[in-house]
Amino acid sequence: MQLFIGNKNYSSWSMRPWVLLRQAEIPFAEVMLRFDAFTPDSKFKTDLARYSPAGRVPVLVDDGFAVWDTLAIAEYLAEKYPDRQLWPVERQARARARSVCAEMHAGFGALRSHFPMNIEAALPDVGQRVLREQAPVRADVDRLVQMWSELLVAHGGPLLFGEFSIADAFFAPVVKRLVSYAVPVPAAIAAYIERVQALPGVLAWSEGALAEHDFLDFEEPYRTCA
Repeated sequence: MQLFIGNKNYSSWSMRPWVLLRQAEIPFAEVMLRFDAFTPDSKFKTDLARYSPAGRVPVLVDDGFAVWDTLAIAEYLAEKYPDRQLWPVERQARARARSVCAEMHAGFGALRSHFPMNIEAALPDVGQRVLREQAPVRADVDRLVQMWSELLVAHGGPLLFGEFSIADAFFAPVVKRLVSYAVPVPAAIAAYIERVQALPGVLAWSEGALAEHDFLDFEEPYRTCA
C-alpha cells in the first residue's frame, strides 16, 4: 500500500490519511511529490497524473487500485481494516463523526484561506490581524470551538469520540493551523489541541515537516523568504 502526499509542511489534505494510517498502525509506503507548481505541465501534476485523474494529493494506491479524496480514503481504510475501529462503534456516534468530517471536508473555507497550513512557521501577529479583520474566520473558529466542546463533553475525551478516530485525523491539520497562528481558544480546547499534537502520528508528521526546509513562496502568503 502506497500513500502519495505533498509537502508535509503545507499539505493539510495529505496529513489526514497519513496520520490515520500511522495511528492505526497500518503499514504503508510514503511517496512524497514535491509542490513545485500546480500548472498542468508542472512536475507535480505530471507525476501525479499516473495515479490520479483528479490531479490532487493524497492518493492511496492499494495493489494497483487508486483511491483519491481524503473521505474516500478514510472509508476505504475503515472497510478494509474493521478491527482498527477507525469510526466510532456506536451507530449515532459513527454518524456524527461522519457528519463533522464531511463538514470539515466541505466547509471552513475562510479559515483555510486565511490560515494556510505552515507547520514550521510561528505567525501570531498574522493570526491576531486576521481575526481582527476577518469576521468569517472568527465564525469558523467559533464553530470549531462549539463542535469540539460538544463532542468532548458528549464522549468524555480525551479525543473527540473518546478514543482516536478518523475525526481526529481530519482535524489534525486544523490543530496545526491554530498553533501556527496562535489562535486563542478556551482551556478545554487548548488541552485537546495539546493531546492531538502529542499523538505519535501527528508528532511524526510534524517532525517530517520541520525536516523539509523547503520554502515555497506560493504556499506562504505572509512571508517573502525562508
